[in-house]
Amino acid sequence: MILSMTGFGKAVKVYNNKKITAEVKSLNSKQLDFGVRSPQSHRMIEMELRNIVSQALLRGKIDLFVYCEPIEGAPSGTINIPMLEQYKAQIEEMARQLNLPQPEDWYATLLRMPDALKTEAKATEADAGELAIVKEVVAQATEQLIEFRRQEGARLETFFEEKIAAIQALLNEVPKFEEPRTLKIKSRILDALSKIKEADYDKNRFEQELIYYIEKLDITEEKIRLQNHLNYFLETMKSDEPGQGKKLGFISQEIGREVNTMGSKANQADLQNLVVRMKDHLEQIKEQVLNVL
Repeated sequence: MILSMTGFGKAVKVYNNKKITAEVKSLNSKQLDFGVRSPQSHRMIEMELRNIVSQALLRGKIDLFVYCEPIEGAPSGTINIPMLEQYKAQIEEMARQLNLPQPEDWYATLLRMPDALKTEAKATEADAGELAIVKEVVAQATEQLIEFRRQEGARLETFFEEKIAAIQALLNEVPKFEEPRTLKIKSRILDALSKIKEADYDKNRFEQELIYYIEKLDITEEKIRLQNHLNYFLETMKSDEPGQGKKLGFISQEIGREVNTMGSKANQADLQNLVVRMKDHLEQIKEQVLNVL
């Protein structure tokens, strides 16, 4: 079974009044091209996150995003009581020295002071529990992306089977044009000779030269090799080995080589028409093979 290189996965978990979200997306690429964006407090485990994702996804242009945000409605900080004690003492001393009345609403006065709240945003490090949750959501998002790749891979597999079957059907039509093609070549040469005045030639030598000429245009080997490549493409696609994309790309190139050779040797309109239709299906295969892992 083949896997697509494109995919998306997302996972969310709540920890200590925080919502931790991981998103992974992947596009096609010849190599592994990895980018990570995460909060500063998670940078210490960035290499571990890279390993979790890269070992599972193998290849592609991969972007990992990790977000950490407070849950809506949850307290985002705690009251800084020691700081408020200092403010209250200073206000009372100010009132005594300046002969001013003390505030009627101490709560409103003190909570408006700078740093009255200690917010979680000021934390520079995440605890071990939070880091463990981050690894967990990244692994879950990665597994979701792999499932997405499986679904896209199944769609690609169906597409390739249809295109290989179409090329196979065209290849099966080739033999019915081969004998008429040989007769047409012989007839054309004899017709050309008949137009030469007083032409005298050895018929045995003519037959030998004609056989040699027709052998140069023979496409039997190309048909055999093309059939083998079509079979090998399907076998490779069904293989359980990971990362068949590059191999399928190489096989499609070999299919193209045999089809092109058949086209150059065809020397007959019906065969050339078959070759053009084969190329059309093959180009569609090559385009989609780039998306296979």
